[in-house]
Amino acid sequence: MKRLLLAFAAALLVTAGFVACARAEDYPQRPIRIVVSFGPGGGADIIGRILADSMQGKLGQPLIVENKPGAGGILGNDVVAVTKKNMPYDTNAAFAPVGQVATASLMIVTRPDFPASDIKELVAYAKDHPGKVVFASPGFAATQHFAGEMFKQIAKVDLLHVPYKTSPEAINAVLGKHADILFDTVSALIGQVKSGQLKALAVTGKDRFPAVPDVPPATDSGVLPGYDVTTWYGIFAPRGTPPAVIAKLNKALNESLADEAVKKRMATVGVVVNSSTPEEFGRFLASEYERWNAVREAANIPQQ
Repeated sequence: MKRLLLAFAAALLVTAGFVACARAEDYPQRPIRIVVSFGPGGGADIIGRILADSMQGKLGQPLIVENKPGAGGILGNDVVAVTKKNMPYDTNAAFAPVGQVATASLMIVTRPDFPASDIKELVAYAKDHPGKVVFASPGFAATQHFAGEMFKQIAKVDLLHVPYKTSPEAINAVLGKHADILFDTVSALIGQVKSGQLKALAVTGKDRFPAVPDVPPATDSGVLPGYDVTTWYGIFAPRGTPPAVIAKLNKALNESLADEAVKKRMATVGVVVNSSTPEEFGRFLASEYERWNAVREAANIPQQ
């Protein structure tokens, strides 16, 4: 019996799960376990559960989602090799892309009483208080962390980063005044923003985002030229997985993403469906690696 790894990616983090099968044409013969390396309530968790609901009907086996947050997503992301060099496997050779799922903007949020109501005011405040403004993220080396590092580099401000294990923990840190601002996915923050618990300063993409059309892009502030950060979600399998299995997974994934009910659920939680072939996704991953490695180097974050 061959053990197959099915991985679900969120930005720079990948999740991992296992399923057994006998032959590619018989796949899958047992339930598929998706392990999400973000905690419950984060973007990866939400999108993973939407996909699990849809894909299990197409694959004929249950898809079981399990959360394993922490450690910067060591459970599966080849892109994490940018910041982690002592890995228990060769990250560049361990995984094969199956297909992209969606893209999403991040939001930059703070407490309602924080003395900045937009990005221009935030940058001015940070320059007046160097090293005093704390930004939270749901994980070291996650896209949310690197979005903050890119913000620092372009705005030329000194912010202190404090990583948390999960999005809810990072949100609670801002609400409890242990951190001042938070970079996280629209899907993780939209509820608190709509309820007024958190104040949205901007989205990180270059355009307004459909789920929060009243929140301006950070680039509109005039103090963050070229700032454009979006997170992405995708499915991976281990290198060496039979092409027929990759093709079957990609077909089930893209059929799910074409389903209007799935599209509606995705839009509701703040992501835009973006399907692909395995080859297209692989090229995208290569470009993302180069982009974020440059941010890592500029931030002087050592490989660990």
